[in-house]
Amino acid sequence: MSGRPLRLLVVMPGWVGDAVMATPALRLLRRNLPGAFIGALCRPGIDELLAGMDMPDEFHVDRAAGVMGPKHAAAKVRPRRYDTALLFTNSFSTALIARIAGIPRRVGYDRDCRGLLLTDRLAAPRRADGSWAIVPACLYYWRAACAIIGEAEHGLPQGVHMELGLTPAQDENASIILERAEVRGRYAVLNPGGNNEAKRWPADRFAALGEYLLNRHGLRVLVNGSPAETDLTDRIASACGGVSLPGLGMTLGSLKGIVRGAALMVTNDTGPRHIAAAFGVPLVSLFGPTDHRWTTIPHRPHGPEVIVTADPTLPDHESANDHPERCRMDRITLERVEDAVERVVNVTPG
Repeated sequence: MSGRPLRLLVVMPGWVGDAVMATPALRLLRRNLPGAFIGALCRPGIDELLAGMDMPDEFHVDRAAGVMGPKHAAAKVRPRRYDTALLFTNSFSTALIARIAGIPRRVGYDRDCRGLLLTDRLAAPRRADGSWAIVPACLYYWRAACAIIGEAEHGLPQGVHMELGLTPAQDENASIILERAEVRGRYAVLNPGGNNEAKRWPADRFAALGEYLLNRHGLRVLVNGSPAETDLTDRIASACGGVSLPGLGMTLGSLKGIVRGAALMVTNDTGPRHIAAAFGVPLVSLFGPTDHRWTTIPHRPHGPEVIVTADPTLPDHESANDHPERCRMDRITLERVEDAVERVVNVTPG
């Protein structure tokens, strides 16, 4: 089966940051398939993240966990009779879901031994040593979307950017959280957590930075994290006179509203970085043993971003992922981060 789909299922990435980085590709699909019905299969929370946008037309929410997970997820999407599935994910299980659901055309990257489950196999670039080449996630998803609409891909066009929306309920919930935090003026958001301990800048330096933001710039400091990171956010907030957000009834939807109103975010390589980028919030992003080029943010319509890497001398032909010791997060000094803050905090959005 070929040609442009009439009923398209997009299998969304499971991580928050990756889902945001897929939004330029979603916009490309919506613009080029005006009469098509576009559904999205996603994990819980990603639907909340993408709520408030005009895409997709319907969410199918499922974790697809366990041996029977793919079968249960396939049962959710099968009634929509999709003619095409686009897999932004690389996993075998998501390709299996599309196959079990009886979707005739299945488009995705030929990875994780799933090639036989795909009808349209896309090649993922490799380096000379056989490892995966560093391709920014926005471009990775954009290329896959171009395959669906039958257009050649020549990189991300000028002006393409990530985007998010906000529902009235999410906006109201964000206001409630800010009231509980007793925020009246300008504030900064710190993200000291991350799904990998090696990607975390030391907590004591985040606390010292919080003091710096309060004393030098008069910014109220909000420390964000997942419920599992509450001890970390509480400790940092207590040390710098800030507010720990996880205990105030935070949701992913209310986080969007809080981030949108921030004067600044300082963050590890975590999903909220991309939320801030989508809303044009000034950013200082800290990278250690994960190469920042995997998550390069395309054109930003508003606030600037300064990327601080653990080893700025690492040659471009090498990846930080291959140098965990050389690129330890504790090699990023407080002074370098303060300098990065000064470069973005007083910049007027364009």
